[in-house]
Amino acid sequence: MACRGVHFAITAAQADALAAAVGDAAVMALVEDIEEAWDAEHLAESDKAWDAMHRCLTDGDLAYGNGSFPLSHCVLGPRQLHEGDDYIVSLVTPDEVKEVAAALASITADWFRDRYLNLLPKDYAPEYGPDDMEYTWQDLQEVREFYQKAAASGRAVVFTVDQ
Repeated sequence: MACRGVHFAITAAQADALAAAVGDAAVMALVEDIEEAWDAEHLAESDKAWDAMHRCLTDGDLAYGNGSFPLSHCVLGPRQLHEGDDYIVSLVTPDEVKEVAAALASITADWFRDRYLNLLPKDYAPEYGPDDMEYTWQDLQEVREFYQKAAASGRAVVFTVDQ
């Protein structure tokens, strides 16, 4: 699988439906509808940078909800809706989106560089190094802008990635 991450800013109705869905098949049917609509105004692609992004925003591990709130909710938050191993579906409520957006707004390039160099294990991926750091920083800036827009419009966020 591709392991390409995408953040979607979704409506309250979509978030409620996802939260109420029972079982992976029901969750995936809703996610497929969101993905197929591909509302470019309300999404941010983080490609494969989501892994390093999550590690930098948390405690360096690739785990659900690790690290401190609100940055811990940006990518792999604690509200996981898919139980199988073939997909990740993380839901962030509109109130949490506002807090994540505020926290992301204060991140500087220097802070990010320090986190990347000191938190990421050197063997996390073959891409580790200056190019991957820049690639991840660029995607993080897009995700930051995305969260700002989602917060301003009162939307929830769902992050998806196939594994």
